[in-house]
Amino acid sequence: MHPQSVEYVERLFEAYRSDPSQVSPAWKRYFDDLTHGAHTNGASAKAFRPTFRPASVFNPASGRNGADTATPSDSAQLQDRVDQLVRAYRARGHYSAKLDPLGFKRTDAPDLSLRKFQLSDGDLDRTCSAAEIGGPTTQSLRQIVDRMRKTYCRYIGVQFMHVSDSEARSWLQLRMESTENRIKLSHDQQWRILKRLTEASVFEEFVRKKYVGSKTFSLEGAESLIPLLDLAIDKASQQGVAEVVMGMAHRGRLNVLANIIGKPPLDIFWEFEDSRPDLHYGRGDVKYHLGYSGDWKSATGQKVHLSLCFNPSHLEFVNTVALGRVRAKQDQSGDTERRRGMSILIHGDAAFAGEGVVQETLNLSQLEGYSIGGTLHVIVNNQIGFTTSPTEARSTQYASDIAKMLQIPIFHVNGEHPAAVAQVVDLAMDFRERFRRDVVINMYCYRRWGHNESDEPSFTQPLLYGSIEKRESVREGFLKHLLKWESITREDADRLSQERHEKLEQQIAQARDEDYLPEPQAYAQLWKGFLGGEEPADDEPNTGVKREQAALLLNKLSDTPEDFHLHPKLERLVELRREMARDEKPLDWSAAEALALASLSVDGYPIRISGQDSQRGTFSQRHAVLHDVETGRPYNRFQHLSPNQASFEIVNSPLSEIGVLGFEYGYSLDRPRSLVAWEAQFGDFLNVAQAIVDQFISSAEDKWRRLSGLILLLPHGFEGMGPEHSSARLERFLVMAAEHNMQIMYPSTPAQYFHALRRQTLRKWRKPLVILTPKSLLRHPAVTSTLDEIESGGFQRVIADQETNPAEVERVLLCSGKIYYDLDAYRIKQERRDTAIVRIEQFYPVPEQALEEAMSVYADDTPVYWVQEEPENMGANYFWKARYGPRLLGRFPFGSISRVESASPATGSHASHKREQQELVEEAFER
Repeated sequence: MHPQSVEYVERLFEAYRSDPSQVSPAWKRYFDDLTHGAHTNGASAKAFRPTFRPASVFNPASGRNGADTATPSDSAQLQDRVDQLVRAYRARGHYSAKLDPLGFKRTDAPDLSLRKFQLSDGDLDRTCSAAEIGGPTTQSLRQIVDRMRKTYCRYIGVQFMHVSDSEARSWLQLRMESTENRIKLSHDQQWRILKRLTEASVFEEFVRKKYVGSKTFSLEGAESLIPLLDLAIDKASQQGVAEVVMGMAHRGRLNVLANIIGKPPLDIFWEFEDSRPDLHYGRGDVKYHLGYSGDWKSATGQKVHLSLCFNPSHLEFVNTVALGRVRAKQDQSGDTERRRGMSILIHGDAAFAGEGVVQETLNLSQLEGYSIGGTLHVIVNNQIGFTTSPTEARSTQYASDIAKMLQIPIFHVNGEHPAAVAQVVDLAMDFRERFRRDVVINMYCYRRWGHNESDEPSFTQPLLYGSIEKRESVREGFLKHLLKWESITREDADRLSQERHEKLEQQIAQARDEDYLPEPQAYAQLWKGFLGGEEPADDEPNTGVKREQAALLLNKLSDTPEDFHLHPKLERLVELRREMARDEKPLDWSAAEALALASLSVDGYPIRISGQDSQRGTFSQRHAVLHDVETGRPYNRFQHLSPNQASFEIVNSPLSEIGVLGFEYGYSLDRPRSLVAWEAQFGDFLNVAQAIVDQFISSAEDKWRRLSGLILLLPHGFEGMGPEHSSARLERFLVMAAEHNMQIMYPSTPAQYFHALRRQTLRKWRKPLVILTPKSLLRHPAVTSTLDEIESGGFQRVIADQETNPAEVERVLLCSGKIYYDLDAYRIKQERRDTAIVRIEQFYPVPEQALEEAMSVYADDTPVYWVQEEPENMGANYFWKARYGPRLLGRFPFGSISRVESASPATGSHASHKREQQELVEEAFER
């Protein structure tokens, strides 16, 4: 496009409108005059679009229309072309960077030649403005091109022009271009990097030779990860970070444990030896899933506490768990500015592009309820996923492209050049600290061996592995660089390697001592006094709240500021709560919940609840946060109960299940004294978060000795809402229930729910709690409780029948939750005094003693039926059959009544639902 054409000027104007700094000073003055004139004439400067005459009729250098014979000055034309060239390097220079250690040629490199921008070799020595690129304000074109190539096209490539924040973009440009994107390493820093590379290389070689054929998921080919982490943590300590929580997959995990986190190598070798199978019957996990915590000392002596999260094979699902842990640590220490804790997440390239939870993780980063002040993401880019090449694994150019959804830079770096790695770490950490945002380092490397050590990668990637076989180690390449500059001697380097090898030999000898037994890491100080294992018989705290206190809290929850304008439809809710406080109305479900949460908060127990629409409640039942109808100002009713109350946070989550549930689970790991709950919009929304339940919530104690008191609130009940809004899939939890790993409840009264929430928080026994919560029962006239039940009651695992004479009972119906009210209504209507209804409020741990007490009043051989709304193959039916068979407690014939076996949970027809429900209830009484 000719620089004097109308199209050319229009393109410059479009650039000016999006960001005036993108055009040269001459053109900026010209466009300023045009748009200012339009604005002063009453037009919108943003909407104004001038009609440009041919270039011969105006002179942009003068900033005004000129005579017909005037043309843009030659210097302005040159400057515009140079500015375009500079912008091209900033935007597309990363395509020409030498990122791949294996040297495979890229086919997508853009044309950054002078000719592309109507420049020639004859222009190289002409002087141009360089005010925006660092260094002298004027430089020759030759100097500018040289600076751009060194900044953006060596071993670092940067994507940052998508960042719309002009301050962040300018900050990045200045930092990179003023230094040519290169860090000057001192002798001590060079030695430190070599030391870290040596530790990484020697460890991998040692393990591979000592445990031939064992899976180690070697870091070889990506050893620069170890100095990268070392430098990042050191930088974090300088920035005031005291705790770092890390999440990572298998690749290099053992190396990170040994050389960064501080796990003794002898403990890792002991796990390889596997000489004590008696300690692991049915429990524990493979060594490359395990986590660890340790203290790390910076170069200046500052201490940072490091925690590497335990990780399942669903590699990226640990991401939000780590973020939740950081948020909890920040909240625990009062770090409201989110500066003393941070997360480092280490990803594989295929997983970062392929697993959707990565997008959910990134989306949480700037949300008020989930932000932690920025995460450092490190992609260990092996350029392969198991046997899958990048062209088969993603539709994007880079594995990191999903991160462009955020206003953050993405640094691509050649992992075979540790000095370049050091530069991007320094830059990334400073960006995170300055702008409180995530940042991504995409470190290109390779995987020297297969996916694991028993894999033969050349079966499917012969060319890739043909190239890898010829590569020397990263350590050796860096050492040669140091030797070239005479900053270190070969003898020093060999001595360093030998010392490390000898230390590992000593460690493996100790690990093979038959008397050696690693000492497991004790629960952190925060967990002192809390219990795991089987449910203790003597851990039943008083969960009641005195009537006077309950009334006071209900009134407090009804108050709003004097200048607050309440929605008219909520005025009745406020008045109803006051009537409940005066004991004129019974408590409904939401009032009981409010009392439980409020009473815990004023007693000093922090509260955190998150979920989709949790502030108002999916069924418009909670209204924890009110909104002024005139100003929109929010008012959290639970934050104004007492001057000394604990924190109360209720968060509307994004439309995410697996990411948010992982976050809340992670949060619960580091705040044992808090009530932490995740609420599904409907119970079956948990379907999308099942991996968090399977791999963390239900099994973490068994695998990793990690306790959690997380509560899952799952609306459940068959009400004609179709297959997707009926069932929380109780059967899945019951299948996973073993070794007292969690609690599963389906309470039927507001008081039961109240006591369940308080008991979960007040007990020393810490297990995840799954509560099937109601939908229609939220406003059912029969689903109420009294203040007396709040004060003197407690959670009942089983509720015995109080409406019949045991001597007259000819059948007993066992049930839970909503179906009880349908059965009871039918019993009353039909005057069936021969049928007792016993409610199972807690499914697991199985309340056998409570059930025996409730059933003790009935004669042997009285028929007992388990009645459920769910189809026969769902719900608790199979769970009870597997536990008791054809006779309940050895005394009663035991059968079941349910909907017929079905592939989906419920019918989509409301009329059909009503008919099914009626037939189900009738069968319970007439079979």
